[in-house]
Amino acid sequence: MDIPWGEIATFSTAALSAVATAGAWLAARRSAKTAETLARIEQDRWHAERLPQFRVAIERGEGDRATLSVRLVGPVPLRHLDEIRIEIAPSDDMSRVARLPGGPTQEELDGQVWGPLRFTHGADGADVNGKSVAPFALEVGKGRPFSIERTRPPHWQEGNDRDARWRDQWLNEPMRLVLTCRREGFKPWTAPCDVEVPEAPSVRWIG
Repeated sequence: MDIPWGEIATFSTAALSAVATAGAWLAARRSAKTAETLARIEQDRWHAERLPQFRVAIERGEGDRATLSVRLVGPVPLRHLDEIRIEIAPSDDMSRVARLPGGPTQEELDGQVWGPLRFTHGADGADVNGKSVAPFALEVGKGRPFSIERTRPPHWQEGNDRDARWRDQWLNEPMRLVLTCRREGFKPWTAPCDVEVPEAPSVRWIG
């Protein structure tokens, strides 16, 4: 019986060629995946290095109002932010869920500012509850003031001393903010910030 060496050689060559092609495809795929992973790592590093840095402070005011100063101090390579959104978060970290029939609704609970200070409605594009202001842009090294005021107890709280109890509840608690920052070409940044409320009577509203 004659062995078809020519056919065997042709088949072997084709098989080896297919194996080589598959190997090259796998190598190219691994290389592309590695490059994609490295690019993502580099992008994440750039994103982290450009995390916005703010200097936020409460400046003394008169009566029950004061000024919140928000300044973008770095990093320098960031240059600017296209949009900054500020929202006041609860100062006590409590989760409030509407449970009692006839009690405050979830919308009312979410709308209340649970902390010592809120944005002044009608100023800086603040919403009706004083929880946030209109979005704005900033360059590194520049800042912007915002009008703030003492919070009031929710309408469902009762008692002649409710104002005093509300004030005492937030005494020595910070004004807690969440700043969401955006710049074209980058994923958004979220920067939480606790702002110490000064002890000056004009800001603490004692009495």
